[in-house]
Amino acid sequence: MTGKRRKFDRRLGQLRYRKLFIIATEGVKTEPQYFERFSGSNSVVRVHCLKGKHDSAPPHVLKRMKEHLDREGLKPSDKFPWEAWLVVDKDQWTEEQLAQLHKWTKGADIYKFALSNPSFEYWLLLHFEDGKGVANSQQCTTRLKQYLPDYDKGIDIRKITQEMIDDAVERAKARDNPPCQDWPRKPGSTVYKLVESIQKA
Repeated sequence: MTGKRRKFDRRLGQLRYRKLFIIATEGVKTEPQYFERFSGSNSVVRVHCLKGKHDSAPPHVLKRMKEHLDREGLKPSDKFPWEAWLVVDKDQWTEEQLAQLHKWTKGADIYKFALSNPSFEYWLLLHFEDGKGVANSQQCTTRLKQYLPDYDKGIDIRKITQEMIDDAVERAKARDNPPCQDWPRKPGSTVYKLVESIQKA
């Protein structure tokens, strides 16, 4: 960036930094609503939706993420703490496409990748139950509507308590055992890793 200081600059000498999370989501409604809940005194959650009007394939998704980081002037060498997360669903991607996203995370420790299989609704479902017997996105949404009857690709985050979030993390961990090195091949979600990182910030 030239002649412009990014809005997330932190002055040298400040005793405590607030951690910044850039969360690039595939969805444009539910995921941003969910993650904005975590913005608080110890963290800044910036949700940037990756899904554009065209070109949703991983190369274009990654291109949008990289361009966003460039615009903000964010670099792995920055002195203040931050992380960049790609949050996607399994049901729209092939193994080869997902591998491209996972490869991006190898570029820096602060580049992360969280996947819900089959969809983000599975992560939401884990706030209420263990999610057994769910095989596809349609089943997942149907089951979720038993708990959130008005659910339609949007969520009233006031209905999600801290206790429910903690339960979802534990249920997701139990399904991710041993922890996968890339993404879950069976119904599950590694979004718990992102939630834990935010809550520890």
